[in-house]
Amino acid sequence: MKKTSVLSLLIGLTLNGVAIADETVPVRNGTGEEILLQGFHWNSSRDAAEKWYSVLTHTAGQIGRDGFTAIWMPPPWQDRSSWVDSRKGTSGGGEGYFWGSFDKNSDYGTDKQLQQAAGALKGAGVKIVYDVVPNHMNDSNVVESQFPRGRKEWRHDCAECDEGDAFMDGAADLNTHNPQVFETFKKEFINLRDQYGATGLRFDFVRGYAPETVDRWMQAFGDQQFCVGELWKGPREYPDNDWRSKAGWQDALKDWSDRSRCTVFDFALKERMQNGSIAEWRHGLNGNPNPAWRKIAVTFVDNHDTGSSPGLYRGQRHWPLAEALRNQAYAYILGTPGTPAIYWPDMYDWQRGDLIRQLIAIRKEAGIKADSPIRFQPQYSGLVATTTGTRKSLVIALDSDLTKLPQRLTQQALTWDGGKIRIWTTAPEQPPVSVRFTCDYASTYPGQNVYAAGSSLELGAWDPGHAIALTRNSQENRWIGAIDLPANQGIEWKCIVRSNEPSDPVRWQPGPNVSFISGAVSETRGTF
Repeated sequence: MKKTSVLSLLIGLTLNGVAIADETVPVRNGTGEEILLQGFHWNSSRDAAEKWYSVLTHTAGQIGRDGFTAIWMPPPWQDRSSWVDSRKGTSGGGEGYFWGSFDKNSDYGTDKQLQQAAGALKGAGVKIVYDVVPNHMNDSNVVESQFPRGRKEWRHDCAECDEGDAFMDGAADLNTHNPQVFETFKKEFINLRDQYGATGLRFDFVRGYAPETVDRWMQAFGDQQFCVGELWKGPREYPDNDWRSKAGWQDALKDWSDRSRCTVFDFALKERMQNGSIAEWRHGLNGNPNPAWRKIAVTFVDNHDTGSSPGLYRGQRHWPLAEALRNQAYAYILGTPGTPAIYWPDMYDWQRGDLIRQLIAIRKEAGIKADSPIRFQPQYSGLVATTTGTRKSLVIALDSDLTKLPQRLTQQALTWDGGKIRIWTTAPEQPPVSVRFTCDYASTYPGQNVYAAGSSLELGAWDPGHAIALTRNSQENRWIGAIDLPANQGIEWKCIVRSNEPSDPVRWQPGPNVSFISGAVSETRGTF
């Protein structure tokens, strides 16, 4: 999977005539330490017992105490649509995604109840991010006159003017390129800010309009406020002549973010969660070696579209993560860079809240930010990663055979699901430095290799099965390899000879351990 191909990405943008974004311009990711709660699910607007805005009002204090800094609110606009797909066993309407009016009296509650919920959340210290849908609306139920037909304000009136993909067949698709449409939405976004407590916006279906349009709206709404886009579009969905059709998931997401200056949902990570092994979760935006890529990622396990929901037909379920992986997925997004977004049912309906609360507390205590450094240890099974916050580093092991720990990792922060999730805390890790390891005069038999085994996590924590293999230099009868280690760390190690069979004996370098301080030396040598 493509990772940090910034050069090739920029070349692609230049060849396609697209303006290259300046990575020194900050992305609108709030404080960089936001923890986002998706404050609804697919069936929230159909809650028969209590209107959803009332639920949010009396839950606001708990949301704040649980550690959330922001809440993604449902679309606030009136939606009178209704549909049932008996073949798929799904239904919808009233969620706000096929709205007909900016009226705030919706199936979630009344205008007054919305303002009460916004006030309660603000009082609990939770920022409000509204879901907004500028690409499309219910064209058969428009009760306001902002978007009349015949003035090129709809895609069907001016198909060549539209900035992106059509929603469904395009009949309900607004032309956001039209100045009247742009201004109408700009005024409404400002209204949400001034009258309904909005401090951020979540842009729905951003494949339908230009990222530059989002940037212009945010400049008017508040240039320092939070924004996130939903770009759910894989490489194969782009036309063959579009550079993104041959790029990776990360590249298209980063391009959209650069041009909008907003964060973007980490569908690169979601795709690997759905289709890859746990070890491959490192290929999300939030695991990218470049901090500029990590800071734009809004990570998630599921949302109202992809996952199940309580209530009728169990929601949409377009791309749900398997139940067996959900706890580990939450441990990953809350223990690593990016802005984590937590799905309401997982937090408050499905008995996962205790785990998530602990993970949020661990993240905050460590000071993990959206662009925090992360390093992976692929020599272990499953996924092992170290994330370094402003106060502590977290070592996260998911479904891993990491069992023997360096002595410095003395604080176990969490064990869950019988050890499938393990997290340790330590002092903040220093940036890595490369150290050249050399083993002299090692004799091997066919099927054997020489390894460096030592006290650090990178050297297997003295476990021969996780030591780092070295490469033979036959001319000099030595084995060599460069290994990245955290700087300013006291390291002890030895050369070992072993085969790939765990039951075979291991031959250790004789004598005392080799000791050094990483960063103080660039080369270290052991000998048989």
